[in-house]
Amino acid sequence: MPDADDHPIAYTALQPGTPVQTSDGVSFGTVEVVLVDEKVSVFDGIIVQTPEGRRFVDADQVGSIYTTYVCTTLTAEQAESLPPPDQSTLVEIKPPRSLGERLGRMFGRRRR
Repeated sequence: MPDADDHPIAYTALQPGTPVQTSDGVSFGTVEVVLVDEKVSVFDGIIVQTPEGRRFVDADQVGSIYTTYVCTTLTAEQAESLPPPDQSTLVEIKPPRSLGERLGRMFGRRRR
């Protein structure tokens, strides 16, 4: 459950290192990569670094994205049985960008 300091954000603002938790608030890893199909601008999911290794969380399993964490629709049991990422199913990986780079792209400026 979000507290007063948490604000919902779009997947485009999600940063690596953000904690990921189950639907009942149990943290099970951190965001490693945000996956996006750039051709159609569709959020595809996230790769989460867990103590057991990298795991794939499909976009349909992501409930809410906040400034300080990602809340999935998964139970703790479901989170434990997440599959590792399968490179053949990844459409495109959205690399992390700094806020300055994102703003520069919005306003047509490029970093030098």
